[in-house]
Amino acid sequence: MCLGIPGKVIEIYEIDGTLMSKVDFDGVVQEVCIATTPDAQVGQYILVHAGFALNVLSDHEASETLKILKDLQKFNKDYYGDQEIR
Repeated sequence: MCLGIPGKVIEIYEIDGTLMSKVDFDGVVQEVCIATTPDAQVGQYILVHAGFALNVLSDHEASETLKILKDLQKFNKDYYGDQEIR
């Protein structure tokens, strides 16, 4: 299963001609290739999988997706407790 996670673009730059960005995932900042979403701008949310941007999200889309992921995390914690989920 693949999972794309929304993150907020906080910086855009190039490395050897490839469009890159720093993306904030709820406090964790990662480097992401945004060559596939060249219209992405600082302050926008992008959907990221395996270090590559898949598309630009509206604030509403990002907010809804993040809410669902947090709800899922809460459900798992309530259901499974602290045991490791496989």
